[in-house]
Amino acid sequence: MQRLVLLILLIVLLPSVASAAIDAYPFPDDEMRERYNALIDELRCPQCLNTNLAGSDAMIAKDLRREVHRLVLEGKSDAEVLAFMHQRYGDFILYDPQIKPGTWLLWFGPLALFLVALYVVFRISTGRKPPTDLSDDDESRLNQIISAAHSDK
Repeated sequence: MQRLVLLILLIVLLPSVASAAIDAYPFPDDEMRERYNALIDELRCPQCLNTNLAGSDAMIAKDLRREVHRLVLEGKSDAEVLAFMHQRYGDFILYDPQIKPGTWLLWFGPLALFLVALYVVFRISTGRKPPTDLSDDDESRLNQIISAAHSDK
């Protein structure tokens, strides 16, 4: 009896949960649908840490998917849609932000850190002095110390 109740609950509740996460927007042709899907894959959800609009269930992601759908249906190009979203939500919404003074650190920071690391490694490796030869007096004293250490054992 418990299995039957569980099965009935699964049959009743599962379709409603699955349909809640899917936005079904109508498109006049497959090209627009593909553009829409590419755009929502390329745009980041402003609320989520690292999820695109296609994979986010946040309310703002749903609103932005609706907005992208509207813009695509209005005939806006991909660049116009991306510019619209960037204007409203800033650099965070783009996975590949524009190269401008505000994002130079993001684009060129890793390269600068790599070059600094190479410089440090180069300076450390060339800064070491080769071992110097011992004078005859120092070598004889060293041999005495070593032989005294061996005789103590």
